[in-house]
Amino acid sequence: MTDSGQSEIDDLDRRILSILCEDSRVSCRKIAQRCKVSVGTVLARIKRLEQAGVIRGYTALLDHEKLGYQLTAIAEITVTKGKFLEMEQAARKHPNVCVAYDITGLTDVFVIAKFRTREELGKFTKTMLAMPFIDRMNTHLVLTTIKENFRLL
Repeated sequence: MTDSGQSEIDDLDRRILSILCEDSRVSCRKIAQRCKVSVGTVLARIKRLEQAGVIRGYTALLDHEKLGYQLTAIAEITVTKGKFLEMEQAARKHPNVCVAYDITGLTDVFVIAKFRTREELGKFTKTMLAMPFIDRMNTHLVLTTIKENFRLL
C-alpha cells in the first residue's frame, strides 16, 4: 500500500482486473492464458488484490428493469446540521437505495434508488421526508439510462 492508501497496481493486475470485470466466473487458468503468465501468478495476484481490498467481492450484473424495477430516482438531500451519521445509516439500510454519496454543493447527500412502482417511490419519498434529520429532498426521475457501468478500471 502507498501513503495515499492505494494499492500498488501494475499492468498485469489491471489486465487481471479487466478480465474479472468482464466475467468474474472466468477460471484462473483462462486468465493465465490470456495474460501469458502462470496460474500460480494469477492466484497470487488475485489473493493480494483481495487482501488489499481492491477486489471487495464477486457478483452478477443484473438487469434491474427485467427484475421489475421500472423507475430509477435520483434524490438530492439536504441534511439537518450535524445529522450526517443518521442519514448515512438510513441510506445504508433502505433496500431500494443502490448508491448514496456524501457530496459538496448546495445539497449534502445524493441518492440513487430503484423502484418497481410509483407507489414504492412515493412511500420512499414520504418516509425519507418524515425523518427528522432531512430538511429537504429534491427527487428526479430517470427517463432513459444512457450508461450505467461501475466497472471502471
